[in-house]
Amino acid sequence: MKRLWRVLTERWPRIGVTGSRGKGRRLWRLHALSLILSGAWPRRLVPGEDERLTEGLDGFVVGGGDDIGAEIYGGDVRLDIKIDPDRDAFELTLLGRAERRGLPVLGVCRGCQMLNLSRGGTLHQDIYTTFTEAPRLKTILPRKQVRITPRTRLRVMLGCETTRVNSLHHQAVQRLGDGVVVAARDQHDIVQAIEVPGRRFMVGVQWHPELLFYRGRQTGLYRGLVRAARRRRRLLQAKGGEAHPETARPGVPEPAGRSGT
Repeated sequence: MKRLWRVLTERWPRIGVTGSRGKGRRLWRLHALSLILSGAWPRRLVPGEDERLTEGLDGFVVGGGDDIGAEIYGGDVRLDIKIDPDRDAFELTLLGRAERRGLPVLGVCRGCQMLNLSRGGTLHQDIYTTFTEAPRLKTILPRKQVRITPRTRLRVMLGCETTRVNSLHHQAVQRLGDGVVVAARDQHDIVQAIEVPGRRFMVGVQWHPELLFYRGRQTGLYRGLVRAARRRRRLLQAKGGEAHPETARPGVPEPAGRSGT
């Protein structure tokens, strides 16, 4: 068991998953499940942690949660109801680091919006104000149909032209950030996914694939992220770099039998 544990921790890429402090553990566990099934070790990241804990990671999932503060994109701060400024700053810092180091990123719901903002884009602060015909759909079930843009990374990963997804958001991408393209829209023309062509992996989806782990196509998003992280590790090692310079194993539970519990 110890030998298997050592081999896996050495070979599997490590993916950080951002979330809110004190909540969001259910979504974290579902992200973790999808990442482990895709061959990666997950680590939960919340605002206020020592940034050194992110140094040895091979990629990020920027997760869902509260609205993003309007001051970041020039929105109306009077409409801010449930925001987390510390998390906003934390995730913008991580995205900047990922950009500089070429780390793969998967943005989920709020994370998709944050990915766009990190590259200078803006948001619709309330989609129901702009898209008045759009139904107020809020469900974890795959009841919304989205059209995937041809010749995008998303189309390759999901392997289909349309797909049904869940819907838990009331904000969405408005003006695209630098280098960002639309990867999917719904029937009301609301942006449902974005990506940055030319990057190793920088994809954002407006839905929650971690809640759709039972639908095989959706797990393709995690497999794509993990493949990109693994390729980056191999390139780094081929150049004489070390994929994980720290000796700690952040966020990875001890295997059964080692802790006595």
